[in-house]
Amino acid sequence: MAVTDMNEQDTALKSRILDTATRARAAAAALARISTNDKNQALLGMASSIIAASDSLKAENAKDLAKADTLGLSRAMIDRLTLKDATIEAVAQGLTEVAALPDPVGRVTSMWRRPNGLLVGRMRIPLGVIGIIYESRPNVTADAAALCLKSGNAVILRGGSEAIHSNTAIARILRDVLRRGPIPEDVIQIVETTDRRAVSEMLQLDELIDLIIPRGGEDLIRAVVNQSRIPVIKHYKGVCHIFVDATAGFDMAMTICMNAKTQRPGVCNAMETLLVHQDIAQTFLPPMAEQLRQAGVTLRGCDRTRAILPDIEAAVEEDWYREYLDLILSVRVVRNLEEAIAHIGKYGSLHTESIITESYENAQRFLNEVHSSTVLVNASTRFSDGFELGLGAEIGISTTKLHAFGPMGLEELTTTKFIIYGNGQVRT
Repeated sequence: MAVTDMNEQDTALKSRILDTATRARAAAAALARISTNDKNQALLGMASSIIAASDSLKAENAKDLAKADTLGLSRAMIDRLTLKDATIEAVAQGLTEVAALPDPVGRVTSMWRRPNGLLVGRMRIPLGVIGIIYESRPNVTADAAALCLKSGNAVILRGGSEAIHSNTAIARILRDVLRRGPIPEDVIQIVETTDRRAVSEMLQLDELIDLIIPRGGEDLIRAVVNQSRIPVIKHYKGVCHIFVDATAGFDMAMTICMNAKTQRPGVCNAMETLLVHQDIAQTFLPPMAEQLRQAGVTLRGCDRTRAILPDIEAAVEEDWYREYLDLILSVRVVRNLEEAIAHIGKYGSLHTESIITESYENAQRFLNEVHSSTVLVNASTRFSDGFELGLGAEIGISTTKLHAFGPMGLEELTTTKFIIYGNGQVRT
């Protein structure tokens, strides 16, 4: 292709992305005047429209799945990509649940009076324009749009090329609902090109886009962080741990571990490393390993684990850092709670950790000393999910402590401004 043609294509792409962001900025300003009731009615209309369009959505999704076969995508990626009836119903349910959630915009979170009589408070306000860059999961299109709309933000959606037909179809349904009401349709926009340069262009528009949220593999997120001039919510990977304490009930521990590893292994809140207290390892590990093997899980263990389970693979140092997203599990026998916490601190990704214990003291120490974004006691890591935690559909999970940490729902898509009531005060 001639250099002139390439330059013209670059110019056209830049112009399209700039126009998209400019229209999103204007729509975000208009959205500030929209009532909670209007936002809720739009979300309910979207839920109905998604269900009504189920057959056409599956037809568009089939195009993406056919391409996925030729690309050789992993089992986990195809699982995330597939739109089944249950998935579409869950998407609609997510829209409905977001409509039912309290609107955070305009809520005054605190108020205090100064000695000079000024009444000072903090009010929740939208962030503005949010760019979502994501892979594989078409449901993210609806989830992100719903959460951004309810929290008063415009959103620019850029899904992966592997889901272009599915994402575009969902976004058009959502925009069509807005077209029939008082909310500007440009509060929801999708970048329809699969050209990767579109992402690079988005990431330079720091005067129009307020926040970037990437959802996908570690390579995608690092690429976004390296290029972006806009603040980025990061979640590199989910190396999630379960520590089975010496006081744990075996039945509970086995049930939780099986759920955390096998219920859906290709997601970021699946368990990747099992830590077992040395006092129970000899009796707990053989039946636990047998259940895992029957579910197709490959085990990789430390030397102490392999002394009990000699037929499993040896874990190497890199395995403790690894997010498998597959039916593979690393297992380590630890001396005590302190060693378990130290292991998580060294190898974890600040995502999700759980302790199985009957000791209140150990449970509290684990909650206090493990600094990941979600820490559980006697429950599966799979609950680290905005929907499961009552946030409605989540926008993603942040493993950076600014400006949000953990599953992000409506409130995490707002910030606060100071509001001040006076009666003539001046500063002296």
